[in-house]
Amino acid sequence: MENTSTAESADIVVIGAGLSGIGAAKYLTDDFPGKKILLLEGRHAVGGTWDLFTYPGIRSDDSVHTYGYKFKPWLHKEAIADGAYIRDYMVETVTEFGLDKILRLGHRVTAADWSSETAQWTLHVTVSDEEGNETRKTIRTGFVFSGTGYYNHDEGYEPHFEGREDFRGDILHPQHWPEDYDHSGKRVVIIGSGATAVTMLPAMLTGEGAAEHVTMLQRTPSYVASMPRVDTIAQLLMKVLGVRLGYAATRFKNIWRDHFIVTVLVRFPSLGRRLLRSMTAKELPPGFDVDTHFAPPYSPWDQRLCATPDGDFFQAIREHDADVVTDQIERFTPDGILLKSGRMLEADVIVTATGLVMQMLGGIKPTVDGSPVDVADTVLYHGALMSGVPNWAMMLGFTKATWTLRIRNVTRLVADVIREMDRKGYDTVVPEAPEGMPTQSLFDLSAGYMQRAQAQLPRQGAGKPWRMHTTYVRDNRLFRGRLIHPDLRFSKRAVEAPHLVSVEAAS
Repeated sequence: MENTSTAESADIVVIGAGLSGIGAAKYLTDDFPGKKILLLEGRHAVGGTWDLFTYPGIRSDDSVHTYGYKFKPWLHKEAIADGAYIRDYMVETVTEFGLDKILRLGHRVTAADWSSETAQWTLHVTVSDEEGNETRKTIRTGFVFSGTGYYNHDEGYEPHFEGREDFRGDILHPQHWPEDYDHSGKRVVIIGSGATAVTMLPAMLTGEGAAEHVTMLQRTPSYVASMPRVDTIAQLLMKVLGVRLGYAATRFKNIWRDHFIVTVLVRFPSLGRRLLRSMTAKELPPGFDVDTHFAPPYSPWDQRLCATPDGDFFQAIREHDADVVTDQIERFTPDGILLKSGRMLEADVIVTATGLVMQMLGGIKPTVDGSPVDVADTVLYHGALMSGVPNWAMMLGFTKATWTLRIRNVTRLVADVIREMDRKGYDTVVPEAPEGMPTQSLFDLSAGYMQRAQAQLPRQGAGKPWRMHTTYVRDNRLFRGRLIHPDLRFSKRAVEAPHLVSVEAAS
């Protein structure tokens, strides 16, 4: 690796060219056409999750009419769409809106240091080409927007399995799926019961390279619900109203439909359990043990529901090419998996769809005037600005609605903050949580990957402006009106120690 170093400067740097980062870059370039904005991506392609994951069947788990951007209609017929279509949509967005001019691929931010003396972040960046050659550079910027997502792109979560080294077949994690892997004619066991497992099971039984049989082995069941792959109402609305208006109407419909479903399931969990069990039972063969395999011990929306487009997951079970086993693993053996019940699952391939490793800020460990920032010690202002950390925003989405619906509100907050600084000559803004303010967990799901990461996550307060909600409809209300609050402390760079000025005092 070459160890040469170059420097660059910008007014705003967006880190990450996935859905969040691309959306943020589009909005911020619209808000500030006169500022220099850079979009940095550590990989050599845009797309984030949709460029990283290549396992069989990779697709959206939400309607792309709401998962996509408000400013760019989703034109494919499929509402539950293949990953390649989503990646193409993002590439089109970058080109269509001129974001390729500010995009820097192969730019991985490894560290970030704030200096109060200069009122700037110094980003330490490793720049790589597609041959693996690396150089280092620094980028100095007045404001950082982190669109890096919430999990570690370099490693997935894999628990310890006794006897793993004894298994004679292949053990694969979906996050690191080998290119062109051939599973045709093989017996496959997928460990896990989340969205990835529900997606992979029918996909591995489709087409010329179909597996012989696929078993989903779960310790705890999940709620699985069938959804139409094609939104016929969306197609009708865009035909009658035109693409722009029809797309807007579809987003409105989906937002309120999803909010209604979540609200009913959360407020009336017993009713939700009965409804979901009834829907599931209708999809499965007569006599299937629904209560063992599809009746989770938790209430609906304590974890996300798994979607199966046109019921393809259930169809695979009905056609006897797949089955579901609810049990615990005793150990791996040379020929498969021995369960605690004594049953043996023979396998040629074991897929460990056992979850993600959560990671904030893409693994960047910021420092402020030489002091390390522990993200877990921060409280989020509007779910975006970290207490005690100057001039830095992060994008977090929803757990009970489409993640990306939050992009515009977060970028509007950032734009309002930067405009306030520009108007009054400030160069630093630091959110300061009121002393003694009670805090609570940021996310409200019981999913294993979130519970494992609780000690690493920022927290939130109990009320505005230190609170975020997990559904778009409720959270959107928190962004009405003026977003600049006295808990945001603005200051001007000076030779002496900066004098903090509250908004009320400055107004």
